[in-house]
Amino acid sequence: MPLNRDLVGRSYDGGGTFEVSREHIRRFAAAIGDPQPVYTDPEAAQALGYRDVIAPPTFLITVGASIPGGGPINDSELGLDYSLVVHGEQRFVHHRPVHPGDVLTTTTTIESIRDAGTNELMKTRTDISTTDGELVCESHSLIVSRGTASAS
Repeated sequence: MPLNRDLVGRSYDGGGTFEVSREHIRRFAAAIGDPQPVYTDPEAAQALGYRDVIAPPTFLITVGASIPGGGPINDSELGLDYSLVVHGEQRFVHHRPVHPGDVLTTTTTIESIRDAGTNELMKTRTDISTTDGELVCESHSLIVSRGTASAS
């Protein structure tokens, strides 16, 4: 069944907050195999002009998974069968580094849905902000819904 294109433009509040810690950052850097001291050593980060350690650029992918809202993936009106989903693409537009102590929220918007052969491609943008409203990053995703395009 095709995705509900009437939902293009709909936004979803993340439904919670995520407080970044040094331990979150350290574990993520270890998981991706990046040993750069700026992620684990406050003195090394401060020597580079940061107030504390910073998170690796892709760290913010964990924020959406840590906040309970679920966004469009959990919207039954969309008609997305998650068993047919492939993550097609991800990119980040950073406005500033993420530091321990940042308390973050998310808002995800469905930007477009289009056919690509028998598949549908859904583009989403997740704005990741502090609880004070400062935009930290825009995360852009492409979700592939396999075999759900309308037969034209």
